[in-house]
Amino acid sequence: MREGKNRMSEQLHPFHCHVPDEVIADLKERLARTRLPDQLDGAGWDYGTERSYLNELCTYWRDSFDWRATEARFNRYPQFKTEIYGENVHFHHIRSPEPNARPLIMTHGYPGSVAEFLDVLGPLSDPASHGGDPRDAFHVVAPSIPGYGFSGPTRHKGFNIARAAAVNDRIMELLGYDRYFAQGGDYGSAISSRMAMNHPDRVIGLHLNFIVGRPPDLSNPLAGLSEEEVAEQAWKRNYDAHESGYQAIQGTKPQSLAYGLTDSPAGLAAWIVEKFKTWSDCGGDIEKSYSKDHLLENIMLYWVTGTINSAMRFYYECIGPGAPPQEEWSFVTVPTAHARFPSEIRPTPRLWAEQMYNIVRWTKLPKGGHFAAFEQPELFVNDLREFCRDYRG
Repeated sequence: MREGKNRMSEQLHPFHCHVPDEVIADLKERLARTRLPDQLDGAGWDYGTERSYLNELCTYWRDSFDWRATEARFNRYPQFKTEIYGENVHFHHIRSPEPNARPLIMTHGYPGSVAEFLDVLGPLSDPASHGGDPRDAFHVVAPSIPGYGFSGPTRHKGFNIARAAAVNDRIMELLGYDRYFAQGGDYGSAISSRMAMNHPDRVIGLHLNFIVGRPPDLSNPLAGLSEEEVAEQAWKRNYDAHESGYQAIQGTKPQSLAYGLTDSPAGLAAWIVEKFKTWSDCGGDIEKSYSKDHLLENIMLYWVTGTINSAMRFYYECIGPGAPPQEEWSFVTVPTAHARFPSEIRPTPRLWAEQMYNIVRWTKLPKGGHFAAFEQPELFVNDLREFCRDYRG
């Protein structure tokens, strides 16, 4: 993949987030003209995003949400853009003030973004200023997956997990980091895992808040599991039967869906916010886990960049008709930690994960869900720090 690349295009350019006023004005006009569908009495969230909550969120978005304040949160930390393998790439790069800091690359998933990491960038890069131990410091790199946010949209067919991992690896090369930690959740877990698989000499340790696995005995997959783990697999089967429709659509016909979501901010919010409610440890009340401002920071990244299509297209390229032939999985020899948050949507038994990873740490956290750094930043940071301490050298 690296042969013949245009090195001039890989120059790093400082990036400052600023959306033109007319884009914000257009958004508010569209929100004011929102036409909501009907909803059955007593339906709640059973059929998808609940109408009254969406109306409340969109009213707040139009009248009260301060995008300029969000831009300031993004711009608080250095950002860069470049072009790698023909794709636009955006990332945060925060150099720690600590002399013994270690490099760390963190990768988000869908329907998240680098907004998930805004509350952990400071504690990870400068722990002393956030009540932590300076010996836990990292030089933090947080890319937007190409196709997402300011790294989008993608320009070529076939941009999948393997290519995203190659982009991340190239980012670290360009920054001069030969050895580093990698962290990921959702698709970020798959991307970071592929980096560790391909470059075990470079990845010091792998920290995942979402992990996959496979039974050691495919003819009897539940063999060796505890009662709790068997129950989790039953829950997971029920989840897949009732909550995976989005995956089927995005993996087969993302373009058709994207017309509506790109044109309607209310439609975009409905499509995204439902996942944050379902995949979080909120007890049915999404704002127990996230404020409206936090939800809209993430949704706005999709809106102002027009990248919901390319973000959904990642599913087509990874699990749909665009997916390459199944690549052989090589056992990940890099020391791997899994932070298990209780409302993770795809709980994997440790026995299964051990068939694919060199598991050295397995922590059950008391609360939190799929978007770990976003929902429970303190728990996320502490677990990541504790794992990495043993491998800093």
